Amino acid sequence: MIRVLAKDTDFWHDTVWITDSTPVPCGMSRPTVKRPELAGWANYGYCASHSRFFWGLRLYLVCTPAGMPILWALADPKLGEREVLAAMLEIDAELVRVRQGLLLISDKGFASKTFERSLSVQGVTLLRPSRKKEILRPGEPMLKKVRQLIESVNDTLKGQLDLEQHGGRTVEGVAVRVAQRVLALAAAIWHNFQTGQVVSRSLTAYDH
Repeated sequence: MIRVLAKDTDFWHDTVWITDSTPVPCGMSRPTVKRPELAGWANYGYCASHSRFFWGLRLYLVCTPAGMPILWALADPKLGEREVLAAMLEIDAELVRVRQGLLLISDKGFASKTFERSLSVQGVTLLRPSRKKEILRPGEPMLKKVRQLIESVNDTLKGQLDLEQHGGRTVEGVAVRVAQRVLALAAAIWHNFQTGQVVSRSLTAYDH
């Protein structure tokens, strides 16, 4: 359904994608953590941007600069970010193949020469901030403003769509509730596009 909405907008053909991951807590107490329903899927992770540990999953999102979701996945927070993203791009390789000159913008967490080479084979150029002791990378001066776009999308999912208050207690329950929120975001962007709204990702009109 998300792709049906995205395909009905100009955003679907965008050759610039932005990616990031964000925590999806699934429990705040020891009894919840011990529940078997999520055992083997949810795990302990660390959110560097908020300096906190959490028990749950990470939501990986690939979207356009307008915020339209293209790919998303839930994963064990102990898995490597590059590993998860590589799997997402492999599963949906056809989406990548038809977008020549695809530019993928990420943060430093996705830094790896091996990973960048594998993306290059797929026709994808990774644009990310330089790490310590690295020379300034091409396009880096524009990164800070662009990176704020995906962070803003995550803020929308958490602030207006209550991502962290999903209430799921089983694998199916968490997956469905997260999917509902990603779909709601896509639907709002689709509606704003169809009605010619100036800000495509504004959910103010639906925030009641």
